[in-house]
Amino acid sequence: MLGGLYALLASGLTMYFGIMRVVMLAHSAAIILSAYIAWRFATLTGLDPMLSLLGTVPVFFLMGFLTQRLLVSRLRPATMSMMSVLLTFAIALIIEGLLGYFFTGTQRRINLPYGTASVNVLGASLPVVQIISFLLATVSMAALYVVLKKTRFGWALRATIQHKEAAQLVGINTERLSGYGFGLGLATAAVGGAALSLQVTIYPSLHWHWIGPLMAIIVVGGLGSIPGAAIAALVLGTMRVMLEIPFGPTWAQTIFFVALFVTLMVRPQGFFGGRLAQRF
Repeated sequence: MLGGLYALLASGLTMYFGIMRVVMLAHSAAIILSAYIAWRFATLTGLDPMLSLLGTVPVFFLMGFLTQRLLVSRLRPATMSMMSVLLTFAIALIIEGLLGYFFTGTQRRINLPYGTASVNVLGASLPVVQIISFLLATVSMAALYVVLKKTRFGWALRATIQHKEAAQLVGINTERLSGYGFGLGLATAAVGGAALSLQVTIYPSLHWHWIGPLMAIIVVGGLGSIPGAAIAALVLGTMRVMLEIPFGPTWAQTIFFVALFVTLMVRPQGFFGGRLAQRF
């Protein structure tokens, strides 16, 4: 269940790097922003927070498109990766500051009628909120797969990821496509934030807790490979939960960083990125 959520959250992060070589540190901040919107929507209307996605997904897509066209596109290609770290770090701080200003640092949690409900599956008790989050992640990843594999936009996007110069030679407007790809990545953050709001207590600085594991996932999976990120997320998410039993949640979190160090020492291109990236 947790691995599926990690896969959804990491898919957008690896898309930024695959298309534009942008290290998007503000991705997790956008996730928490979406979680706050879902919480506020549920508080004001009394409706299910998932309905907030009808507004946040298109708005986040537009925000991502404008961020790429107005800010990221102005960075020099030679220093894109390094300067994008500074730019997106600043965006993350701005989002965190605005959340703290409008909602204070008080921890928030959505009170759901099914918040404590669970389903018994083969003797295991599965929380309903985790099942909903997993199903939402599965549907979102399936939709992303269909877009990338079955549409002309997806073909052009994958061509840009695989070889930007070659894509330009066959007539693809890679600059405009980069904006759409950035918007699509931020749209996944909107979905992930709503899913996250169902099961965690949120506060403005929570995004720093998530950005490290998500970065580790896309490195282990292979930078730019969405299937690689999904596989790495499922594997590491499962390992983290299993390690919580003997070591507790704090030490179990270190599995992401251990996996990151091992990947950089043994296979810097990622364990799943090479072959899967070519097929994808």
